[in-house]
Amino acid sequence: MRLPVNHWLPLAALFLVAQVATAQEATATGPAADYPVVVGEPFTIGSVIWTPTDQLSYDAVGHAVVGEGAGTSGAHKTLPLPSYVEVTALDSGRTILIRVERRGPMVNDALVELSADAATQLGLAPGSHAPVRVRRVNPPEVERAALRSGGKAPARMETPEGLLKVLRRKLAEQSPLLPPPSTPPTMPKGPLAQAAPVPAASPLAPATRSTPRKPTPAAPQVAAAKTPAKPEPGEIAKPKPPTRAPVMKGGEIVQVGAFSVETNARRAAKQVGADVTRAGKFWRVQMGPFANRAQAAAALEKAKAAGYSDARIQRAD
Repeated sequence: MRLPVNHWLPLAALFLVAQVATAQEATATGPAADYPVVVGEPFTIGSVIWTPTDQLSYDAVGHAVVGEGAGTSGAHKTLPLPSYVEVTALDSGRTILIRVERRGPMVNDALVELSADAATQLGLAPGSHAPVRVRRVNPPEVERAALRSGGKAPARMETPEGLLKVLRRKLAEQSPLLPPPSTPPTMPKGPLAQAAPVPAASPLAPATRSTPRKPTPAAPQVAAAKTPAKPEPGEIAKPKPPTRAPVMKGGEIVQVGAFSVETNARRAAKQVGADVTRAGKFWRVQMGPFANRAQAAAALEKAKAAGYSDARIQRAD
């Protein structure tokens, strides 16, 4: 006797296998739950090229905007997907952990895009364009799992005011239309160093004398020297070296870098056409002064093109 054939059994078996595979994928834990990790190709926003990279020590300042993502998540232009970052509000010092899951924001003047839940946890209102610090971290698996499931990780300790001042100054000095330098900020040493940047030394300082020289007997010859003499036949007249104006209050300078070895400072100054001044144990390489920020910005780009990515603009006073 021939038994009837049930044509639905193979389909039911396939459906059961798919359900089991989905359940295993959903319950994956540890590093496997964050794979595959995608870096991606460079892309352009306006005239700025953004190049994604798997940079473990990423640490930058910029502005955060509120987007459409779900859970405690965010969007970033260059970090791998997924990755985990701590976002610090520079106004309040509050710090949260988010999971970077998508590319964005697609504007040059914003560093990170936060989901509505992440923005609420950080204390940002919809439509905010808030100054923040974004630092890549490697959180424990229990916090990763909480963010993957749409929850949130415990809030971090608030950032001390001294470091917030350093971060705000770093944000004010960087170009808003260029990818921000991802170098960790350095905590100031001592209470006075936290208040303001080190003032630039006047380029005329080495020529300043405490007491005037006594007039020499050859005063008539000195007076005659004020009239430029004609060069002898065959002699090339040497041009007078340009006289640099003293640093005006409110002017701008470009701080190329600070070196502990004078030879390295001189080499850097020669490369970008800057001056070298000594400040304690360090030799500072500075360009300027400049009358306005536009002139200083052009010098800043020259310094960065020469390889000095930490160069920055600061006020001369």
